[in-house]
Amino acid sequence: MDDGGDMPVKDCTKRSLVGVIDDGTKTVRFVIYEAERSEELAAHQLDKTEVQPQEGWSEQDPLEIIHHIRLCAEKAIDKLTEKGYSKDDIVTLGITNQRETTIAWDRYTGEPLHPAIGWNDIRTDATVDAILAKVPDRNKNYLKNTSGLPISPYFSALKMRWLKDNVKTVRRASRDKRLMFGTVDSWIVWTLTGGPQGGLHITDVTNASRTLLMNLETLNWDPMLCRLFGIHRDSLPQIRSSSEVYGVVKDRSILDGIRISGILGNQQSALVGQNCLQAGQAKNTYRSGCFLLYNTGNRRVQSTHGLITTVAYKMGPNAPTVYALEGSVAVAGGAMKFLRDNLKLIQDVAKDTEQIAGQVFSTGDVYFVPAFSGLYAPYWRKDARGIICGLTAFTTKHHIIRAALEAVCFQTRDILEAMNKDCGMPLSKLHVDGNMTSNDLLMQLQADLVGIPVLRAQSWDMSALGVAIVAGQSVGVWSIETWRQHATPTDAFLPTSTDDDRDARYTKWKMAVQRSLGWATVKKSIAMTEERYKLLSSIPATLFLIGSFTMLVVSNMLKNR
Repeated sequence: MDDGGDMPVKDCTKRSLVGVIDDGTKTVRFVIYEAERSEELAAHQLDKTEVQPQEGWSEQDPLEIIHHIRLCAEKAIDKLTEKGYSKDDIVTLGITNQRETTIAWDRYTGEPLHPAIGWNDIRTDATVDAILAKVPDRNKNYLKNTSGLPISPYFSALKMRWLKDNVKTVRRASRDKRLMFGTVDSWIVWTLTGGPQGGLHITDVTNASRTLLMNLETLNWDPMLCRLFGIHRDSLPQIRSSSEVYGVVKDRSILDGIRISGILGNQQSALVGQNCLQAGQAKNTYRSGCFLLYNTGNRRVQSTHGLITTVAYKMGPNAPTVYALEGSVAVAGGAMKFLRDNLKLIQDVAKDTEQIAGQVFSTGDVYFVPAFSGLYAPYWRKDARGIICGLTAFTTKHHIIRAALEAVCFQTRDILEAMNKDCGMPLSKLHVDGNMTSNDLLMQLQADLVGIPVLRAQSWDMSALGVAIVAGQSVGVWSIETWRQHATPTDAFLPTSTDDDRDARYTKWKMAVQRSLGWATVKKSIAMTEERYKLLSSIPATLFLIGSFTMLVVSNMLKNR
């Protein structure tokens, strides 16, 4: 027995290590990988505090994000010694993050000027109306040829505009040229690389492509888009590739001195982690929301069926840009939490949804559309609201829970149908990941309702792995070509339903979606012209005068009889 030296490492060889900062909607993680291995070597995570000051609003504390990153890094690195490694073996860092979440901070003090506005926040409804009033025919797709995105509360430019319009400290900082805007990756990099003392204000192409401000062809901030939203380019980060050495951590934390060499938005990172690196491959990630990305290679496919065009990755400053079509579902795991927290139908999301829903063989013709804050792709209807329909005297909670699971699957089919129409090439298989995929019933329902095999990654979190790959390849410890040929272990779920059955159920789903539309009250746009406002305001008065005149005429006729 060997009492000295390092503890043994797999196959007795020590590999370089890659650290990953993974900032999600609900948690912050720090994960450490051995180069060219897909299993996590060490990891630690902490839950985040999410604040909802009003209905439909979602905020996070930017300082808490940084605190959690440092603490998670310390805890994960502490676990390295028992694996025969130390902090010095970490050669580089990658960052993957929740996308669209927007932060404003002071260039000179480093202090956030407002809580981060979450990607799923819908406070910008009025801002959307104001922007739509400036484009021809109020066409929400007017900017898609440039940015790939519709005008929607989802994207960062609307959140930036709202901050400038509604937060005095942000307006003042903009006036004094102290304002910095960024998605979460920008905030993390700037803070870790020195903050006010020379911190790097950068983002990567995948995160920039989610702002509604980047030109998809030039990969630069578009002057016309910046003018339309009133965002000064000096406040925005420099756009870089997804895989290059950006700089070194200089924050006196345990990560001090380690290079940062990879940045990917979390869904693009999962695409890489799932090894969907060939055009025509797709993955779906099931978390709070649901995000399906279809790799279109170097071709920018402009969707005419409600999807968005986004950057999948760019593997270096001189590497070609790879694009994707994406369909985003606002509520997936969020529907299960609604059943637990609001309706009290379940206690444990992971166990109860599968166990209770599995006690019935169908939903009993019940359909649940979880449009709590509108519908994203392919509908893009912010006036939609959640409904449960098809209830009878025999409906039980088992049917409603099963309908909630099927809702996730139907929304995925909505996106796949749109992708088939846009690309003309139906998928032959769907790669899936995310914490909801541990539910075997959900995975089988998904296969049954889309009619193709569903391949579940054996590691539920592929986002951290994806950015580890791109960060490692930029410093030469992880070969992207080797990874491209790597066979990712999966569990397969094969369809068991007939075409007629799945199509009949999907038709009913579309009927339920139609019933969910138009529920939210449409507010008058703050950008309405004075003439239009006077015209609309005068309609009730005009009708009253017409009615009064008609009654007077009738009364006189009766008197004269």
